[in-house]
Amino acid sequence: MAPKFETFAQFFPYYLAEHSDPVCRSLHYVGTTLATSVFLYALYSQNWWFLLVYPVIGYGFAWVGHFVFEKNKPATFDYTWWSLLGDYKMYSLWITGKIGPAMADALEQYGRRNSKGLKA
Repeated sequence: MAPKFETFAQFFPYYLAEHSDPVCRSLHYVGTTLATSVFLYALYSQNWWFLLVYPVIGYGFAWVGHFVFEKNKPATFDYTWWSLLGDYKMYSLWITGKIGPAMADALEQYGRRNSKGLKA
């Protein structure tokens, strides 16, 4: 179970720490890129059926990253909307080259956690 957070600002460092494995983060980036492309195409084409695949693509890549590489429970199970927002914020930090310092701060605060939620 994730700790209790009152604000997204409190939640985000925890979210980053839960994505310390670079393969997990890479899978998030691929899933976010593809899912966002599908979402934008659905808006452009007005073919709303594409919206059904948006979460499948985004969560599919992310969950492989968590269950196979990170070996933890996705934060979306406890904080659905903040996790979606966190994914896009993490993506923006990666695109702008600022993920390193943000990840270092998050790991200093929360450390890496194993599959049982214990600090590793």
